[in-house]
Amino acid sequence: MRAAQLIGTVCGVGYLRPGPGTWGSAAALPLAWGLHVLGGFPLLALATLAVFLGGLWATKVMTAGQEDHDPSEIVIDEVAGQFIAIWAVSYPAWVYGIEVTALWPGWVAGFVLFRLFDIFKPGPVGWADRRGDALGVMLDDVIAGVFAAVGVLILAGISHGVLGL
Repeated sequence: MRAAQLIGTVCGVGYLRPGPGTWGSAAALPLAWGLHVLGGFPLLALATLAVFLGGLWATKVMTAGQEDHDPSEIVIDEVAGQFIAIWAVSYPAWVYGIEVTALWPGWVAGFVLFRLFDIFKPGPVGWADRRGDALGVMLDDVIAGVFAAVGVLILAGISHGVLGL
């Protein structure tokens, strides 16, 4: 149970108040940066998969026998979703050899968009959240992360004139 609690709360970050989900998302950013610096986008993508699988296990253990399928202290799901949101910054930086911190507007947009999608839970994000199980806990943030990554790409396209707007 102790290992699941450490993973699920991201070493206690989930106990920070107010807004543990926001704290979990914020904690993911320096982790994503470090992973990108150490191994580029491939390492961040691999770490995302590991975080998802570890988070799924930790959430199952932490919620076993409880009515609350998504207690607020579990924030490993935010880390997985935030990592996915940052893929939209990490991948182009890795491919084009750009210093990942030079794309700081994408980091800000990824954080803000992810939090908005995670809080308001539109469409499939809400569907996953309503599953009421550990997979739903993880999946709603994965979907929110995908939505945020797409949003970052759209904003980058607008910002760089690619979309002709």
